[in-house]
Amino acid sequence: MSDFPLPSALPDTPLIGGNSTPVTRRGDTVLRGSGPWTPTIHRLLEHVRDRGIDWVPEPRGSEGEQEILGFLPGDVPNYPLPEHVWSEQTLDTSAWMLRNFHDATVDFDRTDAVWRQPSHEPAEVICHNDFAPYNFAFEGERMTGVIDWDMASPGARAWDLAYLAYRLVPLSSEPGGPRAEADARLDRLLEQYGAEFDREHLLAQVVLRLEDLAAWTLAHPEHNADAAAHAELYLRDAGLIRQTLPR
Repeated sequence: MSDFPLPSALPDTPLIGGNSTPVTRRGDTVLRGSGPWTPTIHRLLEHVRDRGIDWVPEPRGSEGEQEILGFLPGDVPNYPLPEHVWSEQTLDTSAWMLRNFHDATVDFDRTDAVWRQPSHEPAEVICHNDFAPYNFAFEGERMTGVIDWDMASPGARAWDLAYLAYRLVPLSSEPGGPRAEADARLDRLLEQYGAEFDREHLLAQVVLRLEDLAAWTLAHPEHNADAAAHAELYLRDAGLIRQTLPR
């Protein structure tokens, strides 16, 4: 049952984006497929919202096999990413948001929690696990929110920051982004997050993160129509980044 009245007279409008779960908007709500992990994710969202993080969706219960979330206003970009996504403002804001989210989850009650993604040790915080530009909401050129929290699970701060670095520095071999500035942008990301680990540690985490993601992607082809191609990219990039690390 929904905890909020839904404007059922309004039509459901499909929202673009995502690889596997259809998402529709109805008024100021979003409906998307739910699973055994949904109650845990809703508790997590309520937990961080209670701590002042208002840039995550508001959980509003369920309707049948769909979860209901408050709609976050703004535009969510897709590839090729618009120029403002690569700005220093976006880099700084995303690092600040991720740090604040992590800090807010340290005392989250994990009793009887069910996660869609496996936990990773050390489980210091709750990770978003897909904190990347295609899950960022923008109003104009200003980053205002983050969507798609269903993959969240316990892990290390560096595990989450590693994927943000891969996508936003960027460290990916895919075309696009200010690649000539990668070293400076990686240092800036670490500084803005307030990381207590260095660039070498983060890059090592990127390698592990990509190898893990490749394995998960191949094991769950229903999540991505181009699973094999994505897994190949992750493994290729992991190999390239590994070559830059001290032996």
